[in-house]
Amino acid sequence: MPGTMWSGRKSRPPRRRGKSGRTVPSGCARRSKVRPVDYEVNAHKYWNEFYKIHENGFFKDRHWLFTEFPELAPSQNQNHLNDLLPENKRSKVPECRSNEDGPGLQIEEQHKCSSNSLGHKMQMPPVEENVTQKLSHLEICVDEFPGSSATYRILEVGCGVGNTVFPILQTNNDPGLFVYCCDFSSTAVELVQTNSAYDPCRCFAFVHDLCDEDKSYPVPRDSLDIIILIFVLSAVVPDKMQKAINRLSRLLKPGGLMLLRDYGRYDMAQLRFKKGQCLSENFYVRGDGTRVYFFTQDELDTLFTNAGLEKVQNLVDRRLQVNRGKQLTMYRVWIQCKYRKPLLSGTG
Repeated sequence: MPGTMWSGRKSRPPRRRGKSGRTVPSGCARRSKVRPVDYEVNAHKYWNEFYKIHENGFFKDRHWLFTEFPELAPSQNQNHLNDLLPENKRSKVPECRSNEDGPGLQIEEQHKCSSNSLGHKMQMPPVEENVTQKLSHLEICVDEFPGSSATYRILEVGCGVGNTVFPILQTNNDPGLFVYCCDFSSTAVELVQTNSAYDPCRCFAFVHDLCDEDKSYPVPRDSLDIIILIFVLSAVVPDKMQKAINRLSRLLKPGGLMLLRDYGRYDMAQLRFKKGQCLSENFYVRGDGTRVYFFTQDELDTLFTNAGLEKVQNLVDRRLQVNRGKQLTMYRVWIQCKYRKPLLSGTG
């Protein structure tokens, strides 16, 4: 990530002077007058509106991914986790083929490689939505799901318009790679599916609510090598975070990794919120109705360890960014985590 490292001496909570003359913490001095439940009920509307306005011009492609998370680089894929499984459990290199996934569920048009497959992208969103709806009501069969023949599977939750997914697909040419990506916003997923870099033979984009306990992911348990959460968990209501991480943890293979980068406590963005934007402790609503939480290392460690994962990395990344055009100095605080699913007993 661009920027200069800073010591963190300014990471203590700034204090704001109240009417009485006493200083009070700025974290949540005055709560929002709007009921927090209203933002929860209408969350999809706010995010859809966000992507309708900004489309793919708001976020930049995250090419720093391979520096911060070398596990996503091509050289890491081939033998990283495949060696952990017995020979008869390893998948074959994916072939672009037709699949029939049980009665009433056919996805051959979505995952069949042909010379004109990219020419029908404008028709993909309704197909993807239909497939996702049907998958959510089925028990996923181990051999019958999108990317089932891949040897290395990555899922990004909260993919937005593909600023993580497309750099991975463009950089990593491993024929055994298959990338899943989902977002709460149907508008964002449609932008991914209609992007010229979207290849349905290597990628499956679908709409999914991270907090919906009744909706399944289109992959079976113990099937993913890596799950990516980049600035997405912070948009979830704090009370729902643990169950969301628990469900994702079950999708990881033994030895699989969950990678996270998100906002840290007292990041510049938190300190700039005005009175009335605080929904609960360290949880705020932006002017466009989207929400954000600011984490500590201990909070994230608790979420991941309670989900049965083991810590590989949990660090605070403090950056000093200078906008010379506006003559602004910005103190950014992010937290970066890597947590691994334990190997099965007896696995070498």
